[in-house]
Amino acid sequence: MARDRDAQGRAENARPRDGLGRPLPHGSPGVERVEARDRSPDEALAEAQDHLDREMPFHAHEVLEEQWKAAPEPERALWQGLAQLAVGLTHQRRGNPRGARTVTTRGADAIELYVAIAPHGIDVAGLVTWARALAQDPDGQVPVPRLRR
Repeated sequence: MARDRDAQGRAENARPRDGLGRPLPHGSPGVERVEARDRSPDEALAEAQDHLDREMPFHAHEVLEEQWKAAPEPERALWQGLAQLAVGLTHQRRGNPRGARTVTTRGADAIELYVAIAPHGIDVAGLVTWARALAQDPDGQVPVPRLRR
């Protein structure tokens, strides 16, 4: 089967995905994909929270990763860390405790540098606490994080 390609010839995966971002067989019903577009920090946080609330942390990660790549330099590590928290939750929800522990710890370490300033109303301190709890017990029941206070 030929690979899906974008306009520049780069490989794309057009297979449908489940709520945790896992590819499904062609023709299967899947969940909506994250639309690539410019978002304000407020829009990105609201959309990511909506995905988290619907148990779709992989999709939240895609929104946060896009914001990280577009963010001004002083905020890049914050957005990257937030994206890593969503990836860590994705690993936890997929039953990969080692991946959850590793990526969530990396994300917590990155965002912890922003505790004092907490830009965009992000609950940095609460997210660090949440992430450390997930990393301590990646097999346990973990609630959906709240990105803002």
